Amino acid sequence: MKVLLVGGGGREHAIARSLKMSPDCEKLYCAPGNAGIAQLAECVDIGVMEFDKLKDFALEKGIDFAVVAPDDPLYGGLVDVFEEAGIKAFGPNKAAAVLEGSKAFAKDLMRKYGIPTAAYTCYDDAEYALKQLELAKYPLVIKADGLALGKGVIICMNYDDAKDAVKEIMQDKKFGDAGRRIVVEEYMTGREVSVLTFTDGKTIRIMSSAQDHKRAGDWDTGLNTGGMGTFSPSPFYTPEINDWCLEHIFKPTVEAMNSEGRPFKGVIFFGLMLTEDGPRVLEYNARFGDPEAQVVLPRMKNDLLEVMLACREGTLDKIDLEFEDNAAVCVVLASRGYPLQYDKGKEIKGLERFEGDESHFCFHAGTKFADGKVVSNGGRVLGITAKGSTLKEARKEAYEATTWVEFENKYLRSDIGRAIDEA
Repeated sequence: MKVLLVGGGGREHAIARSLKMSPDCEKLYCAPGNAGIAQLAECVDIGVMEFDKLKDFALEKGIDFAVVAPDDPLYGGLVDVFEEAGIKAFGPNKAAAVLEGSKAFAKDLMRKYGIPTAAYTCYDDAEYALKQLELAKYPLVIKADGLALGKGVIICMNYDDAKDAVKEIMQDKKFGDAGRRIVVEEYMTGREVSVLTFTDGKTIRIMSSAQDHKRAGDWDTGLNTGGMGTFSPSPFYTPEINDWCLEHIFKPTVEAMNSEGRPFKGVIFFGLMLTEDGPRVLEYNARFGDPEAQVVLPRMKNDLLEVMLACREGTLDKIDLEFEDNAAVCVVLASRGYPLQYDKGKEIKGLERFEGDESHFCFHAGTKFADGKVVSNGGRVLGITAKGSTLKEARKEAYEATTWVEFENKYLRSDIGRAIDEA
């Protein structure tokens, strides 16, 4: 099969690696890709939101299957564009991708169908929101309704914080149209866990759990980012919790989407909080998480292309997911200054150390070629992933591997996976 992967980050590099391993993947293209993905696929210079160009390219090359990985093109309806052109595609259509594209929709869905989540209120008028927030109980969480690259979430300890959040999201429009409406949520405490699932709209198959680290600085300080590292599996996500979530969260979500006339086919990422009162949904994503994909996919034994096709064709019930009995840790190497201002174009050295290594992986997030060299091209530059027999071993190996590569202004958190020590 000729496969087109849409995207160009660390998540897509991890997906590309797994797709390339499929015996049915005859040729792999990626748009736009990056310097790492270029080792596996033929990269084409088409942006993820250039729908007509992507469709025309797919038709020209005779693409048999398109995999849409990032949130923006999913919510924008790229899967619909491919399917309408007769190109089979993986991922939710526009109607289903609203599960991630609107936090207000997701919260309303959970309330309507009794799926456990935090109490909330939605506002689309900044002045009215500020008046209500004067009476609120703190701490609380304020979220931009739409897609904000994982950064539109602000924890408010008092009313002054809430005023700043409303100003930033709704009045200053830091996140653009994503901030036309806000969701104000009850502040929950507990362990955070990410659970990725495949679904064909009927059957659900659960992937290995993971835990992300969103803050830029050690000990969860600093600004929210797209993710500074992750580990899998979570020692806190027990088989008993998994069984409970399957019956009370995962299945009800898929059934709710069907009831709303928005059948979901693809990956649903469940962001969970394990509270004293049981698991609660923090958020939904309509695709693989990043960097979660970088620790989950290297441990998956299945043929990823086969699983994706089963999701699209409605035959996921014939698939049993299998994962290696080990662990993985990913440490993100970022450009110092991320997620605000940072330099690009810095040469990256040492990448050859990872060639042929099946225990250590260097997933490219923000890289490109310049004058024959691989250089940094984003805030998050590389995801260094290592596998080990235990989480502690995987963490040790991942941090050791971060020393193999160097570039100017390299920055990383030193405490990824610290919760492992508390398990």
